[in-house]
This record gives sequence, structure tokens and C-alpha cells, in this order.
Amino acid sequence: MPAKAGDRQRQNQNGPPGGRAAQPRLYGASTKKRDEDTSTEVGEGVDEWPSSKTVVKPPDQLDLTEAELKEEFTRVLTANNPHAPQNIVRYSFKERAYKPISYVDQIAIHFSLNGNMILRDSDEGRRQSLRLSNASEKAPSETSAVVSEEAEIKDEKSTEDVQAAEEEEAEGTETAEAAEAAEAEEPPPPKVKEKKLPNQFNFIERSSRTLDNPLRERASQSEPTPCKNFSANANQWEIYDAYMKELQKMEKSKEKEKPKAQIGKKVEKKRGRKLISLESQGDDITKISNAAKIMERMVNQNIFDDIAQDFKYFEDASDEYRDQKGTLLPLWKFQYDKTKRLAVTAISWNPKYKDLFAVGYGSYDFMKQSQGMLVLYTMKNPSFPEYVFSSESGIMCLDIHNDHPHLMAVGFYDGNVAIYNLKKAASQPSYKSSAKSGKHTDPVWQVKWQKDDMDNNLNFFSVSSDGRIVSWTLVKNELVHTDVIKLSAEGTTMQGPEGLQLQTVGCGTSFDFHKKIDYLFLVGTEEGKIYKCSKCYSSQFLDVFEAHHMAVDSVSWNPYHLKIFISCSSDWTVKIWDHTIKTPMFIYDLNAAVGDVAWSPYSSTVFAAVTTDGKAHVFDLNINKYEALCNQVVVAKKKNKITHIQFNPVYPVVIIGDERGQVTCLKLSPNLRKMPKEKKGQEVKKGPEVEIAKLDKLLILVREPDGRAQGQEDKALL
Repeated sequence: MPAKAGDRQRQNQNGPPGGRAAQPRLYGASTKKRDEDTSTEVGEGVDEWPSSKTVVKPPDQLDLTEAELKEEFTRVLTANNPHAPQNIVRYSFKERAYKPISYVDQIAIHFSLNGNMILRDSDEGRRQSLRLSNASEKAPSETSAVVSEEAEIKDEKSTEDVQAAEEEEAEGTETAEAAEAAEAEEPPPPKVKEKKLPNQFNFIERSSRTLDNPLRERASQSEPTPCKNFSANANQWEIYDAYMKELQKMEKSKEKEKPKAQIGKKVEKKRGRKLISLESQGDDITKISNAAKIMERMVNQNIFDDIAQDFKYFEDASDEYRDQKGTLLPLWKFQYDKTKRLAVTAISWNPKYKDLFAVGYGSYDFMKQSQGMLVLYTMKNPSFPEYVFSSESGIMCLDIHNDHPHLMAVGFYDGNVAIYNLKKAASQPSYKSSAKSGKHTDPVWQVKWQKDDMDNNLNFFSVSSDGRIVSWTLVKNELVHTDVIKLSAEGTTMQGPEGLQLQTVGCGTSFDFHKKIDYLFLVGTEEGKIYKCSKCYSSQFLDVFEAHHMAVDSVSWNPYHLKIFISCSSDWTVKIWDHTIKTPMFIYDLNAAVGDVAWSPYSSTVFAAVTTDGKAHVFDLNINKYEALCNQVVVAKKKNKITHIQFNPVYPVVIIGDERGQVTCLKLSPNLRKMPKEKKGQEVKKGPEVEIAKLDKLLILVREPDGRAQGQEDKALL
């Protein structure tokens, strides 16, 4: 054919057919030319099927030489698992060091299946085969023989070929005669069919039967329980009379049971009987305690309806005319009769239930120490506490766990720490330290929950006047202590007996852990110093701040900015610090000893402090850097002092405790919680980044007037 001749001529012109240059021509442009030539020579009547099978060479195909094409690549398959770890290390108790393991399990199981058969050659298989053969010889049944014959006939029929079937058709008469002769003769002995040996340890009985539901009729239906309407009016006297009647019945029944010889002792045991009868009624009261608590809340919400409305919806419109000043609106006073002579020593909001808060009661007067109380109030019921726990020693501090809001860590005046569990009805703490378990020798001033340890055990820290910062871990229902750091007053040594130099111990009064950096925390002391410490170093401090001239009452990190913290002291001052700089950023003199200070949860520039003259001070650095926006008297009596203050994490509310056992709840006016205004067509940015930037602007102005170079350094550090 002319087309093929033309192809050969082109191949001879390009080179040898086995050469390298001929290969790309087979898939390149030569195929297109060949198709064109065939179409021109043959004409329109030629079939176009060969042209559709032409292969076009991709543009990125490699041009390989003949040697490269014939090169062989060998791969060796090994039994090693490529995913098996090669760097496993185990601790050697013999050598007391970590040693690498040389042996690594290389087995990789792709498929596994548990079988239900037993090998015939095994001991169990032989036993079962003997047992089955003995049973078949002793009592062969007719049904089994018939079944075995039918099975054999079926097997024979299935194995016959087509040729055997044709022979049977040809010799039909012979087979009929053989069948008649076979019927006349006796049947052969039955053969026992071999059964599969089931696994005795993985055998399932497949026969089952469903439960038949009994029929239901109208006659078998149950009758409705009888109901009765009852109504009555109850007052205090009728309740008292009912209790007295019940007491008299109990006394009469006990008198009848006693013998006549003990009648003379009735008068002596009347008081004991009354106590027993009251205790027996306690079980009946607990059954209705939940319903009574709900009723009490409903009554209180009706009584304090106007205050509840103010708390949620009322906004003081007069703030617009106060020149950016604000006020605190009193809402409720929480008080319990048994805590009137005790001081509020600690306050903490519950992280889950935003209306619930815990109050610790004790005494700051070391000459008048008595028992302590742990009381939990809710804003839904201001007249009576939700939970009450009493203790032998005064409570100095408390903290509620973030992930487990029913657990509270408490520090006592006698140096002990304890954990209370609200889920348990017991009035005593679930766990408590003792002299054997390493309790403090001085009052515990603050406790803080921390993240669980490596074994997921609960963990909290405590600081005391004995200079010890202790980590307490709950291991196997016991509190195990570990001393983190020992405070020591630098440069203060005492002359001991025989010329010994004794170093005085630093007295810790407060501490706080960093919100982001786990190991970093601050400790305030009675000498006025603030130590920056780390959990990793127990022998030395990271830094020391000469903060105050008297005891540091409170230290707290800013909830938004990672470098800023605040401190207050009995030397009348509140100071704001950058932990990378030794000098304070802001100093405020409040003209009285400052008992407590707290950052607000809604703004990075708002904080509040309370002083011993009965005033509460609220600052907003973004509005006024020099003085407070609100100075308000909360406690009017001269003998009373304010001790603690805390912001609610959700509502615009603060709670303030005093030395008379009262906790006052106040609402912040709009000027004290100003947020950026929304402009038309612009969305207001919110979030922690905005709060950090807002505080950074103030710090740049304080550090350097220009604010350019220092601002760049701060951004680099953050």
C-alpha cells in the first residue's frame, strides 16, 4: 500500500528503527503527517478508525536513552515494619536511668479470625471423635440411617457425568431388573456420617424461641389510684401545736414500753426524749426540703421584685450629667444569724452558676479567734444561704475549682487546708490535712486551684505566714503535699545562740498564678515585697519587686494583658506593674489601708479597690488615669471595715464583704462600664485583642512620651 511505503521511507530517512531518535517520532508529529498522507492518497472512502488510536506524546515526557530504558532496578523486601518506632525508652530501676530498647516488635497483623474448628490430630479432637463413634455404635437411629442413605445417593447423583446418563437411558431395562433384585435383598448397614468437631469454648446453640406476649384485656387493667382534694390554712401557732402533739404521742408510746420500776426516772429523761423525737422528724423534713427551697425562692422574688427589676433592667439615666463619674446602686445584703460576730475573710464566685458565690468567715483579730463558717449564697434567695458548713478554726481563704464547681479548697487559721464537696450531704470536709500530712504552722492566707497533674489528680497551691508555698495533690483520697518554694527575707539575719546567724523567714500573704504561663506566679509578703517565682525553681526567685512599705494584701494578674499585674497594701496605695520593669506604671493613694483589689472581667482598664474607712473605689484608666470614677461609702458605721470585693463574671455587679459578717451586692452604673460606641456603617471591634491594645496605649504613654520605640519593643515581646 502506498501509505505504508511512505512510512518506511520516513523511517529510513530518520534513522534505524531500534534507535533512540525513532522512538519519539512514533508518538510525535510524524503520526499526524502519516495520517495526512493516508487521507490524501486513499481518499474519502477509507475507514477513519486507525486515526483515532494515535497516541499523542505529553509535553513533559522524559527522553530516555536505550541504556536508561533497559536499566533494571532491584528492591529488597525485608521483614521489618516501617511504622514500628525505633526510639522507645524505658526506665531501668536497676540502673536508675532511662535506657533505649533494642528489641522492637516488627509483626504487623493485617487480618485475624477466630476459628470454631479443632484439629483432628489434637487431644481434644481425638476425644470428641471417640465420643461420637461410641454414641453411634450404641444407639443408631433409623432416621439417621435414612438421612445418611439419602445423602449418599445425592452425592452419587451429583458426581455422575453426562455420558453415564446416556448409558442409563440405553440400558433402562437392565437397571429396572437390578432395582427389583435390590429391593428383594436386605439393605446394607447404615454408615455414620462424619460430623464437624465444634469448638467447646466457642460453641453457640442456634435454636431459640421468641417470648410470646400475653394477651391483654380490659379486665386485667389496673384501677386508677384514688385522689382526694385537701386544703387548709397554716400559721405559726398551728405548726407549733402539731409538733407538740407529735412529741406527746412519742413520749406516751415510750412510757408504756418501759417497766414500772423506771417510772421514777421520767423527769430526768424528758429532755433527752425531746431531742430524740426532733431528730426522728429530721428525715421527714428532708423529703420536702427541695420543694420548700423552691417555695422560699418564689416568695423572696415576690418580696424583692422591685430590686430584681432594677438589677436586670434599670439603668441610671443621671450618669449622662455626672461628667463621666459613676455610682454603685445597692441591691441586697446577705447575712446569716450565726455569722454576725465573724468577719468576711474570703469571697469567690462560682464559675458555672453565675448567681452563686461562696463566703468564708473568720477573724483578722488574732486575740479573738473562734470557729469559722463556710456559707454559699445565691442572688435568687437573698434571705437565707443555700449551703452552710461550720469549722473549728476560722476560714482565711477559699477557691472554687473551674472544671469541678462543686469542689472548694479552703485554708484555715490553724494552718490546715481542706476540700469541701457540695454533692455530699456531710457537714465536714471531704479531705483535710493534718500535722502528719505537712500542714502549715501559721495561718493560710490564700489557696488557688491549678491544672491537674500528669496523672489527672486534683491539685491546688497554698501560701502561709510560715514562708512555705505548698502544692497539695489529691492522690487515692489523701492530700499529699509538696513544698514548692521557701520564702526568706533577704538581708535580714538574726544573731542566734553561740554566734549563729539565723535567717528570718519571709511571711507570704497573697499570691496569684499567671493566666497563660503555667509555671509563673507572684507572691506578696508582709515585708512589702513581691516575688516573681517559678514552679521549676525552688531555691531562688526570678525577680523581686520592692513594692510597698507594709504588707501586700492582694496581688492579681490582668485577665487580658499578659505582662500587667496589680497590688494593694496597708500603706494606702494601689500600684499597677509591668513584670518586666522594676518600677510601677501607676500609683494611687487612697488615704486608707487597702483591703482588697480586683480587675473587672469586662475591661482591661477597669479595677476596684476597698479601703478600711468603708469606701469602695472604681477606676477606669481609659477614661481617667489620675483619680477614681467612683468613691462611695458602702459601710456607714465607724467600727465596721470593708475586707473584700469581687466582680461578677457575667452581670454588672460587685459583692463587698465587711467585718460584721454582711455581704453587700451593688450594681455598677453605666459610666463605670462604658463600652466603645457604635458608629454608623462601622462595626465595633470586641474581644481580648481590643482590650490588650487599649491598655498598651496607656502603658506607652507612661513608659515614654513619644511612645514609638517602646511600643515596638512591647509588640516584639508579646
